[in-house]
Amino acid sequence: MQLSTDFKEQSIYRIKESHKRIIACIDLLDESQIWLKPNSALNSMGNLVLHLCGNITQYIISTLGGAPDHRNRDAEFAATGGKTKTELKEMFNSVIEQSIECIGNASELDLSAVKKVQVYELTGVGIIIHVTEHLSYHTGQIAFLTKQLLEKDLGFYAGLDLNQKHP
Repeated sequence: MQLSTDFKEQSIYRIKESHKRIIACIDLLDESQIWLKPNSALNSMGNLVLHLCGNITQYIISTLGGAPDHRNRDAEFAATGGKTKTELKEMFNSVIEQSIECIGNASELDLSAVKKVQVYELTGVGIIIHVTEHLSYHTGQIAFLTKQLLEKDLGFYAGLDLNQKHP
């Protein structure tokens, strides 16, 4: 029981960490930069936020939490606008809040049961790991894009001594 509680708490911690960083990036950019694609092989920050909302909703809120799955993955990448920074943030905040609630409420059975999502069969633990690493992956892309556009450090580790060694 303690291991599953620790797993859920650590997963929620990492989800909140990525959430905070993505919101910080959105806040730094202007409306036109949100939908800017540096080249045809890259996605805009707006596309990535829509994609994360779709992925987290499909995996956590629908598959783990039992809500209907209405995802249109292709539309996440095809969008070239249509949402303001404020609307993207509100959508993303809502999805993160709902996903944290689903993870927090997940029972031992929910964590161990195998469920089908997209082309995969994953346990609840596998679903949470997928979402956590997928969110982290795209958080890095969003941070890189923001740094590239603004030519500045984002300060995610400001005030922390990351050179400390394990005692």
